[in-house]
Amino acid sequence: MSVVPAGVLPGAGAADDGVADRAALGPKARLWPSLAAVYRAQLSRARVARIPLLFVATFQSIGIMIMMRGVVSGGADARSVVAGSSVLVVAYVGLNLLAQYFGQLRGSGGLDHYATLPVPAAAVVLGAAGAYASFTVPGTVVTAVFGCVLFGLPLSHLWVLAAVIPLAGAALAGLGAALGLLAPRPELATLLGQLGMSAALLLGVLPAHRMPEGVRFARDLLPSTYGVEAFAKTFGEHPDWMSVLGDLGVCAAVGAASLAVAAWAYRRAAVR
Repeated sequence: MSVVPAGVLPGAGAADDGVADRAALGPKARLWPSLAAVYRAQLSRARVARIPLLFVATFQSIGIMIMMRGVVSGGADARSVVAGSSVLVVAYVGLNLLAQYFGQLRGSGGLDHYATLPVPAAAVVLGAAGAYASFTVPGTVVTAVFGCVLFGLPLSHLWVLAAVIPLAGAALAGLGAALGLLAPRPELATLLGQLGMSAALLLGVLPAHRMPEGVRFARDLLPSTYGVEAFAKTFGEHPDWMSVLGDLGVCAAVGAASLAVAAWAYRRAAVR
């Protein structure tokens, strides 16, 4: 079994001779061992910021639901608010923070270190995306439970979050990574991440039927929309599970496409 070097850590110094180092390290490691190594390294690095990260993402979504409680009493609008606020936690971490992280990694030369290691591009992107998405699980669950209690919605189908979080997270994390890697400067990556999260907030939390037609079209283009719709549909007395599966399928397809684009953007940025 191929073993990824223990130095797979973000932000490490750039190598002096990328081509020579790659040749010295031998053939590339296989995807899954590399992915596991990058994931563990990223998770360990982010552990220091775990509590502030969870607090900010969760507090923001809970605060939005409390404000919306003054204008939304129940029904379909309440389901949209709770589902949108829950998925917003995933957007904050997977889209916003990951765009900032890859933008800073590219700007600081950290990608040069990864380029000298026998690690597939997909392992770097998937490992970082998976580590950041892991931190969204507690906050998303807490937000969903709080929202259900606040708006009087049933808690019986919260298990669907086990599918919504990874699928919506993959779609948003891939988009965030691509934005960070394609942005020419870290400041622009931060701006794009913030704009993406603002779009997830405005288009995901507000009920769709209250939006103008043009805005609803933009909402359909946002990857997190389908995670929101899938979760919101489970609050009814008799959920349409085929429709829920359809929305989750769209999330999965967009996630695979966005992660593939992010892996391509990583290879493109690493050779420059």
